[in-house]
Amino acid sequence: MTGRADIRHDDPTRFAIVATAILLSLAAAITPLAAAAQRPGAADTVVIGYLTQEEEPPIPLSFLDPILTDEGLQGARLALSDNKSTGRFLGQDFTLREVVVPIDGDPAAGFRELTAEGVNLIVADLPADDLLTVADLDEAADMLLLNARPRDDRLRNADCRANVLHTIPSRAMLADGLAQYLVVKRWTRWFLVVGRHQPDRLFADAMRRAAQRYRAEIVEEKDWTFEAGNARVDTGHVTLQRTVPAFSRAADHDVVIVADEMNEFGEYFSHRTFLPRPVAGTQGLVPTAWSRVFEQWGGTQLHSRFQRQAGRWMTERDYSAWMAVRAIGEAATRAGSVEPGVIANYIRGPDFELAAFKGQGLTFREWDGQLRQPVPLTGPRILVSVSPQEGFLHPFSELDTLGHDRPESDCRK
Repeated sequence: MTGRADIRHDDPTRFAIVATAILLSLAAAITPLAAAAQRPGAADTVVIGYLTQEEEPPIPLSFLDPILTDEGLQGARLALSDNKSTGRFLGQDFTLREVVVPIDGDPAAGFRELTAEGVNLIVADLPADDLLTVADLDEAADMLLLNARPRDDRLRNADCRANVLHTIPSRAMLADGLAQYLVVKRWTRWFLVVGRHQPDRLFADAMRRAAQRYRAEIVEEKDWTFEAGNARVDTGHVTLQRTVPAFSRAADHDVVIVADEMNEFGEYFSHRTFLPRPVAGTQGLVPTAWSRVFEQWGGTQLHSRFQRQAGRWMTERDYSAWMAVRAIGEAATRAGSVEPGVIANYIRGPDFELAAFKGQGLTFREWDGQLRQPVPLTGPRILVSVSPQEGFLHPFSELDTLGHDRPESDCRK
């Protein structure tokens, strides 16, 4: 012998004894690690803050539309479950600290409640002005906030902040995604109808920019002033049947573009316009981050899990919150750390990618903090297309054909 065990395979007894000893040694080494990963509190923990504010739910246009009081929050909770599933094998744990500010409360106070507990990674589900107020607090200077709600383009341009990233697409991204498809269809003459609320006007601004960018023409534009509640009276459909055709008499156009983010009137236009034209924008053919009709690239699996948890469909706001919490979990996993600073740097870095059921890894733009992502174009019951459309090229990523590209950005952070 020369220092090694001379095991003869034709000696079953000796071979079995040695094999058993080896297996017992391996089990002794692995068992403490497995037990540590399973013990409550034994794993390192990433605490993720979720900050939102109560609001009066909008009156639905139809009884088919549920009144949602937990939109966004349910998406964050599902992502937490996903993070935990992955982290369990790596000795990492995740918790979600939820702060819901009352309707008349101060979001800054809710933010300070989180920072007082040492939370440095926060998903912000707040209106644009409140998001900026929180981001500009002294306590937020070295923190990371992930915006999961406002689509305002100013948050990615003149009002961008170095400590804010955006998982929800901007209005410019949505408008560009829709415009690319309309140009591919050669529907380049648009009749634009604008609602009375500020979000409606902002979406209209994005569509005007997209028309100029892709050489489409807005041949006519009108403001909608009809009172939405009239549709619910017994003869409401008769009134609409007269009002919409008269209102929609416009210069010859290929498509009606509706800017109605508050969902007050856009649904009235399909099948009622003076000319037989398709409807697109915030109703009809809709550009969105997510829709219940989106089933591609494993989307059905995400829908199913969300529905089991929440008892309803996943909305765009739920999906954006899900991506924000998942981004933190993915960064913690890839960086092998639970330190907030390490996680934040990894999310911003060149190696970060988020798998989000959209057919490719998603990354954040370094110039404005926006998450690059395809834009589904959806009808009421089926997916119509996904932008960027074929043929719209870019030297770095076709996803950067959606929204403000680096040379177009006014962000100076």
